Amino acid sequence: MKQYHLGIEATLEIIGGKWKALIICLLMTGPKRTSELERGITGITQKVLIQQLRELERDGLVLRTVYEQMPPKVDYRLTDYGLTANRIVDVMCAWGTDNIKRRQSQGEDIVLREEGRVE
Repeated sequence: MKQYHLGIEATLEIIGGKWKALIICLLMTGPKRTSELERGITGITQKVLIQQLRELERDGLVLRTVYEQMPPKVDYRLTDYGLTANRIVDVMCAWGTDNIKRRQSQGEDIVLREEGRVE
């Protein structure tokens, strides 16, 4: 039997790490192909992206759709359950924006670029 001491442990097990919240954030705007996600996340490799998408699919947050055509087309979208992560991602984004503003006010040379790319 798996046990958690805090609920956040279960959350971090599913959407923790460097990339999963970023992937969820990009999928909030609608279905995306692998290449769109790769272009949207600075620094992620295709191998890591596919691995993270498979884990999110396994955990029921992402649905992978394969279209029978040539060349093959695959896209990813959030499931209804995955959409519930929006509350968490929104709070994380707001906290991060506030954190950047705080650091800027303390003189740190830092910029938030909100151009649809997640960096």
